[in-house]
Amino acid sequence: MNTEKGEVEHYYTRRPKSKPQLGAIRTRLRGHIFEFVTSSGVFSKKRVDLGTRLLIESMILPEKGLVLDLGCGYGPVGIVAAALNPSLRVVMTDLNERAVWLARKNAKLNKVDNTEVRRGLLYDPVENMKFDAILVNPPVSAGKQAILSIINGAGEHLREGRLLQLVVSSRIAGSYVLKELEKTFSNVAVSARKGGYKVLLSKKP
Repeated sequence: MNTEKGEVEHYYTRRPKSKPQLGAIRTRLRGHIFEFVTSSGVFSKKRVDLGTRLLIESMILPEKGLVLDLGCGYGPVGIVAAALNPSLRVVMTDLNERAVWLARKNAKLNKVDNTEVRRGLLYDPVENMKFDAILVNPPVSAGKQAILSIINGAGEHLREGRLLQLVVSSRIAGSYVLKELEKTFSNVAVSARKGGYKVLLSKKP
């Protein structure tokens, strides 16, 4: 996920050291009201950040099949995807134990039962699985190697003809991510842009 000002503890970690300080968000996404429990030690605990919101509002979902929300945080992307299309099975993953706990709690809070939350590094929790869409707000602050692993892993975990949809800050890593996507997929398009963020699409040939 992209980094916002005011984040004190690095959220890209297995076990946050800070004492949990719970919060709540109520917001409209894709025309529906959602509620999320948040906490210190996870990304953007006070609001659905602009990058995540842009990805949610523009994401292209398959009619059926498997969707992966990679690095789900407290769960807004995967939960909205699951709510919009109950025919989908949405798998949500995150390295952060607190984020996984919150995502499971928020799936129940928003009454979506077609989700599953798994803990682990990047694609480790979904080894040998193939998806019909991969949605990700990548942890840019974790470094270029993490971004490269996300893009390369997407090629291995997408079904043919399916989309990787990735939101980036144009200022922080837009050009770098664009180049890496072109190397791996040889195709890339910008599906949405707003407030310094853009959503990049790449289709597996």
